[in-house]
Amino acid sequence: MFLVSGCAGFIGSHLTEALLESGSAVIGIDCFSDNYDRSEKLRNLERARSSDHFDFLPIDLARGDLHDLVSECEAIFHLAGEPGVRGSWGERFELYLRNNVLATQRLLDVAKAWPEKRFVYASSSSIYGDAEKLPTPEELAPKPVSPYGMTKLAGEHLCQLYRSSHGVEVVLMRYFSVYGPRQRPDMAFNIFCRAAIKSEPITVFGDGRQTRDFTFIDDVVAATRAAVSAPHAVGGVYNVGGGSQVSLAEGIELIEQFAGRPLDVRRVGRPRGDVRDTGADTARARKDLGFVPRVDFRDGLEAEFNWMLNVEHSLSARRSN
Repeated sequence: MFLVSGCAGFIGSHLTEALLESGSAVIGIDCFSDNYDRSEKLRNLERARSSDHFDFLPIDLARGDLHDLVSECEAIFHLAGEPGVRGSWGERFELYLRNNVLATQRLLDVAKAWPEKRFVYASSSSIYGDAEKLPTPEELAPKPVSPYGMTKLAGEHLCQLYRSSHGVEVVLMRYFSVYGPRQRPDMAFNIFCRAAIKSEPITVFGDGRQTRDFTFIDDVVAATRAAVSAPHAVGGVYNVGGGSQVSLAEGIELIEQFAGRPLDVRRVGRPRGDVRDTGADTARARKDLGFVPRVDFRDGLEAEFNWMLNVEHSLSARRSN
């Protein structure tokens, strides 16, 4: 049985389904933080909740009693957290500290009683900031340029502390720009796909030539699952990237092709905390985890567009009834 925190989120719900489909039992926990609508998170869990091997508990990691949950599971996937770079400035920073740092510490503090249970921590490419080298290897000194990136790096440090002091079998996964069906509604391709379908304008920050190492959700799930069993992964830090740098403008052009119409693009300045380019050196993940990204960017983005098309059609049908 596996414990998945943040099971109602974008990545967490896909990971939960993959584990269930492989025959594993899953305890899923989520506190339904207010970063986006609760109904969307519940929709993410629909398939998982239909399984007899899934137990869902609405627990806040920062204050819940986690002892019995950890004692029952064989490994922990810690994906819960407060996401997003732009929202981490200002008044919401307290939530980032609570949900990314305090919650991680509380879960690790329980896990130390069973250090042999592997603890897979979901980190982010945001810890690198404006990396001095592309593609970026894990050895490069982290220099986050957003409060969000700082809190994810703090979570990494906590994991390493509990590894060195208590022997917890931590594995750190640095995800690069994950996209695909169920992507969070505040993320670019979710916004752009919906706008293309509804003929609405979009806002692009900067000139659109900024690049990301976009990583399809299925590839992220495969790497994350490998981290819990790979013999040489304990204590390791792994980049998980899609294998090619793609500009935002290229993504928009593809969405226009899928929709059969041009998008109305409104440009504004690049906000604080947004990096210019990202690129993952995944040699270590290939070696230790057997990780090879398999989903081509065009195919992955088309899968997200078609998912959004189905979502919008379903919502439209409900409104008309």
